[in-house]
Amino acid sequence: MAGGRGTTTDLNGFYLLEVESEVVLTVIFTHLGYERIELRDLILTSNQVFAFNPVMKTNAIQIDSVEVTASSTRAISGISNLSPEMARQIPGANAGVENLLKLLPGVFANNELSTQYGVRGGNYDENLVYVNGIEVYRPQLLRSGQQEGFSYVNPTMVERLYFSPGGYQARYGDKLSSVLDISYKTPTRFALQAEASLLGLSTTLETRSEDRKFSALMGFRYRDNSLLVNSQETRSTFNPLFTDLQGVLTYRFSSRFHLNFLGYLGLNRYRNRPVSRQTNFGTLANPQALQVFYLGREENSFASGMGAIKADLFPTESLSLTFYSAINHSVEEEYSDVIAQYELGEIETDLGSNSLGEITSSRGIGSQYNRARNDLDALILTLAHRGHLNKGSGQLSWGLKYTYEDVRDQIRESEFIDSAGFFIRPPREEFNNNQPEEPFTAPLVAYNAVSARNFTQTNRIQGFIEYTDRLKAGKHLLNYSVGVRSHHWVLRGEGVERKAQTALSPRVQISLRPDWEKDVIFRLSSGIYQQPPFYRELRNSEGLIVSNVKAQKSAHLLLGAEHSFRIWDRPFNLQTEIYYKDLWDVNTYTLEDVRIRYVANNDAEAYAYGADLRLYGAFISGTESWISLGFLKTMENWDDRGFISRPTDQRFKAAILWQDYVPDLPQLRMYLNLVYSTGVPGGSPSYTDPYFFQNRLRDYKRADLGISHIFVDENTFLKEGHWLKNCKELQVGLEIFNLFNNQNSITNTWVRDVDSKAEFAVPNFMTSRILNVKLRMRF
Repeated sequence: MAGGRGTTTDLNGFYLLEVESEVVLTVIFTHLGYERIELRDLILTSNQVFAFNPVMKTNAIQIDSVEVTASSTRAISGISNLSPEMARQIPGANAGVENLLKLLPGVFANNELSTQYGVRGGNYDENLVYVNGIEVYRPQLLRSGQQEGFSYVNPTMVERLYFSPGGYQARYGDKLSSVLDISYKTPTRFALQAEASLLGLSTTLETRSEDRKFSALMGFRYRDNSLLVNSQETRSTFNPLFTDLQGVLTYRFSSRFHLNFLGYLGLNRYRNRPVSRQTNFGTLANPQALQVFYLGREENSFASGMGAIKADLFPTESLSLTFYSAINHSVEEEYSDVIAQYELGEIETDLGSNSLGEITSSRGIGSQYNRARNDLDALILTLAHRGHLNKGSGQLSWGLKYTYEDVRDQIRESEFIDSAGFFIRPPREEFNNNQPEEPFTAPLVAYNAVSARNFTQTNRIQGFIEYTDRLKAGKHLLNYSVGVRSHHWVLRGEGVERKAQTALSPRVQISLRPDWEKDVIFRLSSGIYQQPPFYRELRNSEGLIVSNVKAQKSAHLLLGAEHSFRIWDRPFNLQTEIYYKDLWDVNTYTLEDVRIRYVANNDAEAYAYGADLRLYGAFISGTESWISLGFLKTMENWDDRGFISRPTDQRFKAAILWQDYVPDLPQLRMYLNLVYSTGVPGGSPSYTDPYFFQNRLRDYKRADLGISHIFVDENTFLKEGHWLKNCKELQVGLEIFNLFNNQNSITNTWVRDVDSKAEFAVPNFMTSRILNVKLRMRF
């Protein structure tokens, strides 16, 4: 190759390369398995023939072990294989794997400060997350996205990323909605990567011993959300500390025995002292504003650690066995004392007025005092075994898992409300006021209060068996997978009635690849999915443990098709899927920001149905982009009162992930995320029956733009002695979050009007437009 032109040799090694005359050229000879040869500073005259016949030396390259997955397995399961590099590159307030998932159809997420997501009508607790085959857990006390620092997954450490939005196989656990299956890298050489931005920094180290038996992958992250939080309407003094350290250590005793260690230590410390806030809302004809002044502070801490030892054995070429033991420990504290004094009124709209935008007449004045002293300590021990046996085209898989959960929780929360100088008691019968005809002597109590102390222990035994194979139906190829899961658990604790329950979940997946000229796969998935309650699902709205809470159950039916084709001589893929989920023994809940509170009664039934479509491929040569569309409807019926929308009833969603570059300057790249989704139910005031009142939040609209210049990558050639010669990657980027400065709301604040006694839904807006600068280097 010379001057951007190239050629190849014939079978005997002869070649001919025509180049431009009278210019300085560099000719490069490359071949897989041979050392690269460069002929520099070559200048040829017009019509000159230059003969050069180099002898290339062999260059044996030791590569890491390769995992080969049968295409039939991917075809059966319908699991999407997403690009880890794309997860690292696309912009977002919470960049990473979850940021990529939020651009998929059927995934609900309207909070850019949070990494939580719901799938096809499910909530944040209904998603399985595996890292290297080990299930990971999320904090239980988080109540707002701005309290989150990181998700568990470190995107710079990810090697493979699989996601299923439902209808998954029996090998995966007992959740109702989705599976995120992640594998971390296995280093093959030394590498050091560093990233820095206005939001924080991270470093990742990869290393391997000379004998290639030992490898280590380490990642450290630090994040400061001040840039994002300070763009919200509430002015505050914000002092966060979000850090985590992860490591994967592997030792290969032989080709048949590998020992792995996965470790995690994370600390999210959130300190906030709110100062003031003004929110303008209403209509052009009736503009209103809520102005709030605060006293007090919040101090929350979420510390978690995990250690897991896993042994992989390969007794024969067809048999693989895995044994692992893991311990998860989480200590969470939520301490806050915040007094909010508010004024609700009409605002000045005269453009010539000196008080433009200020409140001119009050409709409500009051104060609110929120106090919390919540402590949670959770210890989870796991022992597990999995096995795979290949015989012919079939594979038999099985697994057995024991889990012990010890949760110690003390919850103490209270909310006091004063409206126009009058103390507001809960709207219960014992507080009916008939003054002045009758004296009223009821004590002053909190408008909302929860106080409980719970110690619970749960023992779980889970197992599955699954068989996968393929058949020939004429010239058509049929793949199938059948399996069943069993889950038995026993709950006990202080003051808790001992309760033992069992769940059984059969599942089946079928795919058909017809013998057509077009590359098309049809899929059918069905099964029973049961979610035994974790600790938070056992705790009712009063903070008490309800021991007889049963597993929530769902029957899935999914029909899908995948079509691979070429347009403009570039590859594309169209995925479509329609689904229906019937749910019973549903544990209803309320959702405020990212905080979920269950009723713990299993007295509801529900359903969800919809359709997802995703078209992805090389819209721009050398890149991957996609367009996704999703429709969803999910309703629930409480105690036979009729169907109403569930908190995650997001009817329509459209998302675009777009990559582009400048043709004459391919090092200048652009990444654009566009999301539009209709509003979900926004809740109702305290003590209000949702059957009588249920409003929706405004539609969610967001665009994040990232522009980066790549100075060095794997395709860049640098001369010897260049100061970046040892640098494998260097890029500098500019990110604009919320490009069009849309006002998106996550919840409502309910404020009383002193005249009409009505309550107004004042939206709590998310972040505004933000500029971020990012640097990424790899050695």
